[in-house]
Amino acid sequence: MAKNNSSKDQKSKDLKQFEKDAEGKVMTTNQGLKVNDTNNSLKAGERGSTLLEDFLLREKITHFDHERIPERIVHARGSAAHGYFELTKNIKKYSKAGIFTDTDRKTPVFVRFSTVAGSKGSPDLARDVRGFAVKFYTQEGTWDLVGNNMPIFFIQDAMKFPDLIHSVKPEPNNEIPQAASAHDTFYDFVSHSTETLHNHIWAMSDRAIPRSLRMMEGFGIHTFRLINDKNESHFVKFHWKPKLGVHSVTWDEAVKINGADADFHRRDLWDAIEAGQYPEWELGIQVVADKDEHKFDFDLLDPTKLIPEEMVPVEIIGRMVLNRNPENFFAETEQVAFLPGHIIPGIDFTNDPLLQGRLFSYRDTQLSRLGSPNFHQIPINRPIGEVHNNQRDGHMQMDIPKGQTAYFPNTLGAGCPHLAKMSEGGFHSYEERIDAKKVRTRSESFSDHFSQPAFFYRSLADWEKAHVADAYTFELGKCKQTYIKERMLYLIAEIDKDLAKKVGKGLGMEIPKSIEKPVNQAIGADADVKKHQPPKKKNYLDTDPALSQANTKFESIATRQIAVLVADGFSMSNFKSMKKALEKENAMVKIIAPHGGKIKCDEHMEHDVDAAIMTTESVLFDAIYIPGGKKSITTLLEESKYKKFINEAFKHCKAIAADKEGEDLINETFVANYKDDKAILINEKPQSFIDAIAKHRNWERMDIAAKVPA
Repeated sequence: MAKNNSSKDQKSKDLKQFEKDAEGKVMTTNQGLKVNDTNNSLKAGERGSTLLEDFLLREKITHFDHERIPERIVHARGSAAHGYFELTKNIKKYSKAGIFTDTDRKTPVFVRFSTVAGSKGSPDLARDVRGFAVKFYTQEGTWDLVGNNMPIFFIQDAMKFPDLIHSVKPEPNNEIPQAASAHDTFYDFVSHSTETLHNHIWAMSDRAIPRSLRMMEGFGIHTFRLINDKNESHFVKFHWKPKLGVHSVTWDEAVKINGADADFHRRDLWDAIEAGQYPEWELGIQVVADKDEHKFDFDLLDPTKLIPEEMVPVEIIGRMVLNRNPENFFAETEQVAFLPGHIIPGIDFTNDPLLQGRLFSYRDTQLSRLGSPNFHQIPINRPIGEVHNNQRDGHMQMDIPKGQTAYFPNTLGAGCPHLAKMSEGGFHSYEERIDAKKVRTRSESFSDHFSQPAFFYRSLADWEKAHVADAYTFELGKCKQTYIKERMLYLIAEIDKDLAKKVGKGLGMEIPKSIEKPVNQAIGADADVKKHQPPKKKNYLDTDPALSQANTKFESIATRQIAVLVADGFSMSNFKSMKKALEKENAMVKIIAPHGGKIKCDEHMEHDVDAAIMTTESVLFDAIYIPGGKKSITTLLEESKYKKFINEAFKHCKAIAADKEGEDLINETFVANYKDDKAILINEKPQSFIDAIAKHRNWERMDIAAKVPA
């Protein structure tokens, strides 16, 4: 006990010494220049474009971009696939881009999915945002739509990106925790930067632990511009809608999946494509006329805000299919370089300050990772059209440019390469009027930090809200500093008091009535603090069904993994009819037996075993089926893990079916008293089981499921 007190005393002394050493230390650049504002980039007016002369932004971002080699600093853990995009609806009234006007085209794409915070070797099922980056190899050049599976981002200005990532990465003193946000530095940052709260509540929702990369939405995040052939501009948000619907796992499953199969998402994507079950998404757009830019209660240029689909419906204009796995992971998935600055005629940028910073940062990062300005010559990054310019040499030059000239204008090279007119497809930036002072600040219209998180939470189903409360409780429960938890509880209460009460109860803490420091510190040293404080939340729309996974697609069970629990002597008649029905719906039927190799049914036919019971877990499957057969069930009753398998599936609200003697195994589990559950099917027709699987989970079971013994 004395040793423990001594340790606490030493920590207290160290903290006091640290605070003493910190006194009088003013932030500077690497050249010793004192910094007045490290939260906002230099812009042409509050809502204007970011200026290239911003040396503070470039120093901060450049240093951040070069912190790691060769692994990506963020989005290091990724999986990818080849495919194609087809336009299904001509939108030439909005854009002159060939990809949006030619419905006869089939445009090749390469798509990379990723986690954000973890390293390359981290597990797939971390609670995290997922990257959703699409490279379109169009006839007019390469277009990269580099987004996430959430429609907003944590911060409003790229200047704060290094701070965000530094806070969520493993703490630098001990490199703990990996691929996790449940620690003090992240919540210290979040609780002082209230602009993060919208994306943060999405990260606390089930969206952060998807069932599959094939079952999550994708978003371009930013507001872009579409430009038509009359040079008219419209604002646009891009959406990817998965054909299989938006589905997630529970946190308890995620933790166990990471232990049972850390490559769960990667394997799932690869196996689906190899099996011919090609992932598919619809591309949708939300379009806002230029004249309506200011008609909303939020700012279109604020990347922490979404446009509710109830206000501006998503118009479906195309579909994307992934039909080929990479041939070499490093050459393709690792070396692919996505840049938001890769656009084509008909698409342009807005003054979103996060987007403006990304336009610089991504190219700088690829120079660091891939070691040369010639990274566009790597096969996976090459455009499908020919490249002609006067750029020469450099590390890893793979082309052999010919001719005497490498400058423009020239006569010795017959003037080549020539400039392209707009009518010939030459890119022309949208001529947006700029008339503003050069300032380092952000618009007051970005200051509402509570309305949209509250709107998102209100839109969720009760079971989703329960998961959000549990996530906050778990994450904050991992934090050590009480004052950080108090700040977060105060902010959560600003979003929703009932949510804060649930989290506070889990933490054993009361919701503070006030906090000492200003709520929002994402401002400069000389900024008007009151001017930038978030106002009280508004309710400009009560709910939006599109935000809840309870309203996703529930028609298909394609690629769903069905565990069939059997031993020698299982009923072939039961198994055959169920297997036929499931596979007709393109589900994956897996035999789980007491041992590997082969087993025999009651008709003495041999069947390949997909996994021995000791080598797999129920969390890797979407549903369970137990055929009859007295001999088989007698064997299964002797192995306790089969009972655990069933109990755990019930705990995670999955569908369970059994035929004839299979009910005897059910009767030896926790499920025995709940056979009236609509997703527990005893001696039912295969179609009833299929319908239950298609619903993903029976969330009405949640309260009962919580009582299942560990």
